[in-house]
Amino acid sequence: MSVSSTRSSGEEMDELESVSWYHYDLSRHAAEALLLSNGVDGNFLLRNSNKGPDCFALSVRAKDSVKHFHVRRQFGKYSFGFNEFPSLQDFCSHLANQPLLGSETGNLIVLRFPYPRQVEEPSIYETVCVHTAMQTGRHENDLVPNAPALGTKEGYLVKQGAIIKNWKQRWFTLNRYELKYFKDKMFVDPIRTLNLTECSAVQFDYSQERVNCFW
Repeated sequence: MSVSSTRSSGEEMDELESVSWYHYDLSRHAAEALLLSNGVDGNFLLRNSNKGPDCFALSVRAKDSVKHFHVRRQFGKYSFGFNEFPSLQDFCSHLANQPLLGSETGNLIVLRFPYPRQVEEPSIYETVCVHTAMQTGRHENDLVPNAPALGTKEGYLVKQGAIIKNWKQRWFTLNRYELKYFKDKMFVDPIRTLNLTECSAVQFDYSQERVNCFW
């Protein structure tokens, strides 16, 4: 009688459930909101990817943005970056040693702290002091969920000086309602932070001899 050593998908999922920083079907949007709101630089978590049943995403907080990396599982082995790990334990041990990742955008990210799936919640609640309807005649169907995408982006742009009208390359980060630019991507403190909620319009500037110029 032959015995196969290949584990079933159910057994592999049971194995993942033992990982305290595996967040199941947490979406990309929710992962970014969680890490940006509560995480610190180097926080990471593992979640299911929409690429398939054996595809996962490692979401990592990197300064003012969140990066997502593919993790694939095949026959019990885990592929991440250029490495393949024979077991989940080996993969976790690799992450425990705080590996340094270099992304395609040129960023260097150190995986420092896994973000736990279960976090103790404080038992503090606000007391309702005012409770009155601001509109009338609305019903359950009028409750339409709506939330803007976080849209964390970062990269180099060329910016014209405010006083001296020369052009300089700056590192920009976009995080929901804030646009920051830095002297370079290695700098922690931005030169300026723009509050996009105060921005009423964006226009292309065709007077400049540059492509995709806006103000």
